[in-house]
Amino acid sequence: MVRNLRQAGPLGCSLLVAVATAALSAPTAQADNKRLNDGVVSNIYTMQHQAGCTNGIRINPQLQLAAQWHTDDVLNNRTLTGDIGSDGSTQQSRAEAAGFRGKVAETVAINPALAINNMDVIRQWYPNPAYHEIMSDCANTQIGVWSENRLDRSVLVAVYGQPENPTEVPDIGSGFDPNPDYDASDELEYGITWLPWILRGVYPPPAYPPN
Repeated sequence: MVRNLRQAGPLGCSLLVAVATAALSAPTAQADNKRLNDGVVSNIYTMQHQAGCTNGIRINPQLQLAAQWHTDDVLNNRTLTGDIGSDGSTQQSRAEAAGFRGKVAETVAINPALAINNMDVIRQWYPNPAYHEIMSDCANTQIGVWSENRLDRSVLVAVYGQPENPTEVPDIGSGFDPNPDYDASDELEYGITWLPWILRGVYPPPAYPPN
């Protein structure tokens, strides 16, 4: 197909671009975003331990739900850029509505493009003194991360929690194994492997790239 498009000249190239754009504009599967979300958790784990923390960090489904709510809100309301929701909600009120009991904090990353990756997130959060303090706080032992994408806007929200009673926190995330080696090269590798499937009109791509 690609060879035929090349032979067709500029019109063929334009068609190839259109096909790729249409495939990229397909709804992003949460399975794909999970890779990014888990990578953000890994980065937080690394930052905490660089700050001297000795505890782990656990993915909490209640905080994840609160992060999902705010991600969707920020994605759909272009005037939102921080913690306050379109209904006046705060990170604390959203976490409580999701069933979490304890102190929470939040970091929000927005990229005016189809995608957002770990490098985009770190560039926005690391130099921000308030965000840096939140990410390095050893008391934040629970976390929920969610991300969503549109053609011209991508949003990622992380909600950090300090549960009142840690024994009551659901154990769903206790098996998370932070991988400090996760970096931007993983995002690049993934993009390269699924590009052939995009060109074939298959999205989301299967677990393994075509031979």
